[in-house]
Amino acid sequence: MISAIALVGAFALTGCTDSGAGSTEEAPVAEDVTFDEGTTMAALNEAGEITIGTKFDQPLFGLLGPDGTPVGFDVEIGKLIAAELGIDESGINWVETVSANREPFIQNGDVDLVVATYTINDTRKEVVSFAGPYYQAGQDLLVLTGNPDGITGPEDLADKAVCTVSGSTSEANIAEYTTNVITTDAYSNCLGPLRSGDVAAVTTDNVILAGLADQNAGEFEVVDAPFTEEPYGIGLALDDTEFRGFINDVLEASYEDGSWASAWEATAGSVLETPEPPAVDRY
Repeated sequence: MISAIALVGAFALTGCTDSGAGSTEEAPVAEDVTFDEGTTMAALNEAGEITIGTKFDQPLFGLLGPDGTPVGFDVEIGKLIAAELGIDESGINWVETVSANREPFIQNGDVDLVVATYTINDTRKEVVSFAGPYYQAGQDLLVLTGNPDGITGPEDLADKAVCTVSGSTSEANIAEYTTNVITTDAYSNCLGPLRSGDVAAVTTDNVILAGLADQNAGEFEVVDAPFTEEPYGIGLALDDTEFRGFINDVLEASYEDGSWASAWEATAGSVLETPEPPAVDRY
């Protein structure tokens, strides 16, 4: 079992801290950068601002801080991209995106990017583009401490209720194992039903569950039986090839110069070991 104080393997806990996690020092903002006229990069650089969608309720990755600004690994990735566009943190407009509205927000132009524990898959690639992946997660299960139902994996959920977020890949994946799926708009809203016994488990990506467990120390455990691969990507407008290539360049550079690792260690790294970053997919 994974608890709030002990994870094993690639997701080992390194300590129990505030799951909001701090942010890194402000990323150095690129100066005197120029981009080809007509590109998204040129437009954003000229405007001096960017709108980024992220989660506001995901400990370790995107959680609204006490000052009203989100913090977490996804937030830091957004800051790295903005900095390379010549935009400092004051020029970032953060917009809350839940799983169900990520594609519409991109399609409608409500955001320039979405960095929000956003799994790349072929269905989503029909309507939006993805840069990355910048992190590899896997879907797992969160249960009450002590695992009173003895759940060892999704196969044990056939006659049990499970909670997840509507519009997420987690919802689609768990439907293969049970029809008794309770959905909500935020994973934090699943914790009450789990506490009361109305559901036997909460399911989403293991790193999100680890953050929820850490934030509610002693109440929950992660089963540690991931049953999917969830490559997290950065969502942007469909077929904006130049912008996607730019973001992939930024990601690869952050792997080389250590800024990706620094972003992880200042946020999710307060709970989880630092993994190897995945290779970007320049499809």
